[in-house]
Amino acid sequence: MKSDNLIIMAAGASSRMKKSLKKEMVDSNVFEIANNSHKSLIPLGKKGRPLVYYLIKNAIDANYSNIYIITGVDNDDFKEFIISQSFNNINIQFVKQYIPKGREKPLGTSDAVVQALDQFPELKKSIFTVCNGDNLYSVNTLNSLKEKRNHPHALISYSWSAFNYEKERISKFAVISMDSKNNLKDIVEKPDMDIVDNYKDESGEIGLSMNIFSFTGSMIYSYVKNCPINEKRNEKELPEAVRILIRENPNSMFCYKVSEHLPDLTNSSDIENFRDIE
Repeated sequence: MKSDNLIIMAAGASSRMKKSLKKEMVDSNVFEIANNSHKSLIPLGKKGRPLVYYLIKNAIDANYSNIYIITGVDNDDFKEFIISQSFNNINIQFVKQYIPKGREKPLGTSDAVVQALDQFPELKKSIFTVCNGDNLYSVNTLNSLKEKRNHPHALISYSWSAFNYEKERISKFAVISMDSKNNLKDIVEKPDMDIVDNYKDESGEIGLSMNIFSFTGSMIYSYVKNCPINEKRNEKELPEAVRILIRENPNSMFCYKVSEHLPDLTNSSDIENFRDIE
């Protein structure tokens, strides 16, 4: 099966961005978009293009043919932006992540993948990459998940030492451990800082998952579908579905090691980190 499908999870309330953003920090256009639209559409860099533009551009350069963008039900802003661009040689479609009755917010990243596979059943018969919409993954990283492998699934293991973030930010990511053959052994989403050092490897490195995976649709579907709700955050989280997957299917997920900084757009202070992008 070809691995030329990319699912971008762009849905989310951007609450941390809105809470931390002050009007005097950015120009009025950026402030308005950050507070009334999705952070993936905030103008960035020298040309004022949003993160989703650069992510799609990198996906094209990595030779992905089909992109599925998961948004909330009200996705007119995303559609208008995509239509306004000249993205050649790629098919872009939208997935609406509907909110279940009785909830005020989406059910989480695992549910986002379920809704993508339900709305586009062809994904259940293919291998696809899935990633966040608020991280700028490099062309090389996106390419690596398309390589032929003997494992049905894979993820990117980022070296913490290559990140330009304060250590406390690890608690916003997911820590992982792997065996000597780079098989994923464990993954913990948003770990408490007092357990982070337990995930150091023999060299003292901490491996991080930044929610970029390659899945075989027919095998992952039941795990994302049946993922339990995290009691603390009240969401179905993709790393938890992966944790159950590898517990029941040992050695099924390969970890590609990457040592590079990953631009992340979580807080308002992160906007400045994209100032030089073109």
